[in-house]
Amino acid sequence: MQPKNLRFGLPALALSIAALLAGCNSGDQGAGPGGAPPPAPVGVIQVAPQATTVTSELPGRLESVRVAEVRARVPGVVLERSFREGSDVKAGQVLFRIDPAPLRADLQAATASLQRAEASRELALVQVRRYEPLVKANAVSRQEYDNAAAALKLADAEVAAQRAARDRARLNLGYATVNAPIAGRIGRALVTEGALVGQGEATPMARIQQIDPIHADFTQPASELTRLREAFERGEISDAGNAAGRVKLVLDDGTEYPLAGTLLFSDAEVDRSSGQVTLRARFANPERRLLPGMYVRVRLEQGVEQGALRVPQQAVQRSTDGGASVWVLDAENKPVPRPVKTGAAVGDEWVVREGLKAGDTVVVEGFQKIRPGAPVQPTPWSRSPAAPAAEKPGA
Repeated sequence: MQPKNLRFGLPALALSIAALLAGCNSGDQGAGPGGAPPPAPVGVIQVAPQATTVTSELPGRLESVRVAEVRARVPGVVLERSFREGSDVKAGQVLFRIDPAPLRADLQAATASLQRAEASRELALVQVRRYEPLVKANAVSRQEYDNAAAALKLADAEVAAQRAARDRARLNLGYATVNAPIAGRIGRALVTEGALVGQGEATPMARIQQIDPIHADFTQPASELTRLREAFERGEISDAGNAAGRVKLVLDDGTEYPLAGTLLFSDAEVDRSSGQVTLRARFANPERRLLPGMYVRVRLEQGVEQGALRVPQQAVQRSTDGGASVWVLDAENKPVPRPVKTGAAVGDEWVVREGLKAGDTVVVEGFQKIRPGAPVQPTPWSRSPAAPAAEKPGA
């Protein structure tokens, strides 16, 4: 006969062991093989070729369309400044007045010299006409007639010289009134009333710049132009239609200038020191927001690339040495780092030039969950509504 307490303790012990085993099994339901943690979820995209507008963002500076250096063309004392500094002036508008009195006296003296030369010519002409019948009748020698004819020619030359001197004096008197050679915005006055100008050289007085429209000069690597040309020849890039050559400006504060520009030309040679080619675009500037000398970024649309591979910018990891890489899933859903070479930015995406192919699965979110050699659980990534949409071709 068994003891009473042992007879009733065995069933209770069996129930306790069963409960313990059940608890252990329930705690292991989410574990992977061998008790490993489950694959971490990450957001991924599958890379697919798509038509993309080829846009280059290049550094540049703004330049005036036309620049006129206003200088004193005659010597004298400045009597008056007739413009407001920093204002817009019209072509032909009076800017300065130089004391005309000495120039007016020079004109009067030149006029008197011309009259004296004309009188001498009249005397020489009368002498020739008097000798013409006499030389035929042998009343005067041929030598005397030739001397009279030569004197007439000298008198003609003197009249021409004195007439030119009078015209020069008249021009100089006109230069005493300094006019604007072009329309544009005038800067500060470089001379004041009472200043003596034009003594031996053309004294700078002011500067006028035409800034509506305005030019943007920017540079692009010659190697990039060569790559684009070859891509056009292979058919990888096509003409963007009406958008081809459209240019936009990004100001130094990061804002985009609202008016699009027009590409005018690219230089005919490559700068030997930098390997860059200079290009020029023209922009309307009705509100005078753009000023010469401003640093800008120029966005130039150069065509449509039909098979571009693009990934969100957040998928690209940058290293301290300037390299770029992305995480690509292999056949076992294990992330593998892969170096890439990025091109231009399109909206919030990078165009990938090298390192990826169509069909690759790229990790966009969940990098902190990636462990070397550990598989992950890929889930389709979708752009947040607050994130900027990618630029459409030709936009």
